[in-house]
Amino acid sequence: MSREPVSIIVPTYKEALNIPILTRRLFDALGRAGIPGEMIFVDDNSQDGSEKIVAELAAEFPVRIIVRTNERGLSSAVVRGFREAKHDILLCMDADLSHPPESVPDVIAPIAENRADFCVGSRYVAGGRTKDDWGFLRWLNSMVATLLARPLTPVRDPMAGFFCLRRATLQVAEASGLSPIGYKIALEVMIKSRCRRVEEIPIEFSDRLHGKSKLTFRQQVEYLQHLGRLYRFRYPALAPLLIAAFLGAMAAAVWWMFRGSADLATPAGP
Repeated sequence: MSREPVSIIVPTYKEALNIPILTRRLFDALGRAGIPGEMIFVDDNSQDGSEKIVAELAAEFPVRIIVRTNERGLSSAVVRGFREAKHDILLCMDADLSHPPESVPDVIAPIAENRADFCVGSRYVAGGRTKDDWGFLRWLNSMVATLLARPLTPVRDPMAGFFCLRRATLQVAEASGLSPIGYKIALEVMIKSRCRRVEEIPIEFSDRLHGKSKLTFRQQVEYLQHLGRLYRFRYPALAPLLIAAFLGAMAAAVWWMFRGSADLATPAGP
């Protein structure tokens, strides 16, 4: 395992109860793997005590928090964190403990060892799984979203929010014009950086520990809009035909996603 340092970006909104648990588990995992690094929380002005909690943790761990008051959204929060990061290797994960901190060294390894340009902590490769208590509609929601992205990438779990890359890969994507919308920044970076070497590491995706899901129907519609942009970028010559086909798929997918969202807690977002 490489000992190259890593910057870990965690977008947050109303995650105060999860932050201390995630921080301690993460740095325990990094310590056992001998990987140095920093952790940056990018918070959308939660006003739930997250700032104070991170300040207290900073006495023991290399953590800091950026509080955004004039911007909202998971994807743009991740990009902001990447731009503030000190190290060349960048990793993104959720704050809610759905992504196991103990798997972070495994997700870093393909990047640190230069085996891949992009690595995903994946639910849908051999050895990966979700918790058994996922409802059918929630599972269907995830499958429909994944299938809609399949023409863009062969990656089995392109919806993942648990991923790792080098700064140079991000810069290629930025040069192509990142336009983050919704919450699937990993898919956009993969497509716009034209990654060929993508590795998926199996993880067990858990239900969030504390708090409620931030996934809303609006975010699901934004995901479909995001896909439309990526199809135009990936297949510009076929854009009119693809967009026509996409609109039909979009209408069906919106219906399925709306059904699926009923199986999730959906409070108003930031």
